[in-house]
Amino acid sequence: MNIYSLGMLVLAVVALVLIYLLASFFSLWLQALFSKANVSIFQLLGMRLRKVNPRMIVEARILSVKAGIPVETNLLEAHYLSGGNVLRVVQAVIAANKANINLSFAESAAIDLAGRNVLEAVQMSVNPKVITTPKVSAVALDGIQLQAVTRITVRASIRKLVGGAGEETVIARVGEGIVSSIGSAKTHKEVLENPNMISKKVLASGLDAGTAFEILSIDIADVDVGHNIGAILETDRAEADKKIAQAKAEERRAMAAAAEQEMKARVVEMQAKVVEAEAQIPLAMAEAFRSGNLGVMDYYNMQNIKADTQMRAQISGASENESGK
Repeated sequence: MNIYSLGMLVLAVVALVLIYLLASFFSLWLQALFSKANVSIFQLLGMRLRKVNPRMIVEARILSVKAGIPVETNLLEAHYLSGGNVLRVVQAVIAANKANINLSFAESAAIDLAGRNVLEAVQMSVNPKVITTPKVSAVALDGIQLQAVTRITVRASIRKLVGGAGEETVIARVGEGIVSSIGSAKTHKEVLENPNMISKKVLASGLDAGTAFEILSIDIADVDVGHNIGAILETDRAEADKKIAQAKAEERRAMAAAAEQEMKARVVEMQAKVVEAEAQIPLAMAEAFRSGNLGVMDYYNMQNIKADTQMRAQISGASENESGK
């Protein structure tokens, strides 16, 4: 094969590739042409080489042109390569324009790249959203627990979407305001009679500062009476005082029992000493007999006195028994 033949073959291959690419992009190019979106074949080819979805870019371009807000193809491609949602950004710009909200494509793309749903934010700016909070429990000054459910009407603020806090922060702040409002009420009856006192106080606190929303209204949906926390605390305190008193009484009882045991030990010790002393009496008497300090008559007199004492004791005991009967 000579050089001429090889060159012709290469040209044929290139021509086939170009024809294939042109055929692939022809429908998109034709669609853009009739929509006056002005996307050329070479731009479509460049998108394929840059790994950009040509169909998505063409659809977004046509959508913006038909809405009267044309967006350059390069801007659409740049946002796609940045990982953004091209169609949603264009739809948000169109929706904002129809609602007389000043929102450019650059601002919408920045909000989208920040992770916010810019289309939903625009829709929420036009149609405010109602957020229902979970039950928030708080205790009034009289010790009665109240459980409140609140509905918060919020409107998205386009300018605060980037860097602004989300719904969770709004719910948390409103819950904190409810707890503070109920906690400052003298009695729970005041709250039940006028639930609006909660919403007015919470709404006046500027809870939407630093968030991506503007709080339009706070409505108390339901207020339920919970437990008597004051009575429960008093009961727990009384139970604790009772246990402390019982512990102290047990301590005193143990000390008294120890003192009683000590006294018994002393009595036993004294009785042992008495028994020991009585055991020495016969020995002392025998020694007195041997030494002549005690005579026989003295011994008998002592025995007579002892017998007389025992008899008197028996007579006295018998008399007490008869009188008791």
